[in-house]
Amino acid sequence: MELHFMGTASAYPTPVRGASCIIFRRDSDCWMFDCGEGSQTQVMKSTIKPGKISKIFITHLHGDHVFGLPGLLCTIGQNSTPDRLLEIYGPQGLRKFLRVNLELSRSMLGFDYVVHELIPIREQCNCVKDWETWSVDHEAPRGPLHPYEKPGMSISADKQGVWHLLEESGVSVKASWLTHRIPSFGFVIQQASQPGRLNVDVLKAKGILPGPLYAKIKRGEAITAPSGELVKPEDVLGPDKPGKKVVILGDTSNSDSIASIAQGADVLVHETTLENDMVENAIEKGHSTPAMAAAFANMIGARHLIITHFSQRYRPVNAEITDDCEDPSVLTLLKEAQEGFGLEKVTAAFDLMSFTIR
Repeated sequence: MELHFMGTASAYPTPVRGASCIIFRRDSDCWMFDCGEGSQTQVMKSTIKPGKISKIFITHLHGDHVFGLPGLLCTIGQNSTPDRLLEIYGPQGLRKFLRVNLELSRSMLGFDYVVHELIPIREQCNCVKDWETWSVDHEAPRGPLHPYEKPGMSISADKQGVWHLLEESGVSVKASWLTHRIPSFGFVIQQASQPGRLNVDVLKAKGILPGPLYAKIKRGEAITAPSGELVKPEDVLGPDKPGKKVVILGDTSNSDSIASIAQGADVLVHETTLENDMVENAIEKGHSTPAMAAAFANMIGARHLIITHFSQRYRPVNAEITDDCEDPSVLTLLKEAQEGFGLEKVTAAFDLMSFTIR
């Protein structure tokens, strides 16, 4: 499993840094998390093939996380087959955003898509100062579906404030809410436990040689030895290995609400828009500092923290600079996060970086 960072900037893309976009790759399957303006260009620069993207998750509806979505879908449609179904998950209002964009531009995709919306809870709306007076209609759009749109689900939170999104092929995805200026979500990808180590010596001693029977017993099925003895999985398999957990958060000034399902994350992706000295400014705008990200990583016992979503005031580490340049770099944010979480346990993401989840 890998994470590929297409864009690591906040607010807007620049010639040296793209807007928010991350791809989670498992084998040949790719899931995209956020799709800021210009994300499709970043994908074209990477090793990711647009046609391999099967699911898209949107954390919230600010433009730097969603403006690239209509264009990406049109690009995917250039080399897609009619039997394809692209699943999209995101906050209530995403269905309307996408349908109106595609309808007004008369974009015919050539493949089917479906939008599953997460219905916000009161706690999220209470974080938004003018939510009740905001004139935008967040309900599902009225009228016919786009010609290539299939009806999607409206997913509500359970009593613990958790949205259960999917469970398939040994992987589940849940979401919970974050504190931001509009409803924002974090996603938790949980891999199912993996079979323990196979005791090959015991199997060979029973006359069972490597082959299809090994795969069968690793799937949890009993097999029969040449002697007629029934060999059960628990006889030759070690303890199950816990599956990997990956936590990807949207914009947030307080991530505590997702802590219960994020515990023990192998990798936590957390925004650090501004440095620690600007904490009041960060919180006012619904964002985090490195110290806040490190504190949350410690809270959930994460094994590794990846920081991203950097203000444009911080130049990329590899950017060309002039002698009179006094702008701080992302290294400022990295060092502050390392001070709170550990030198070897923090990575500052950069565009087109890949990270293997071990």
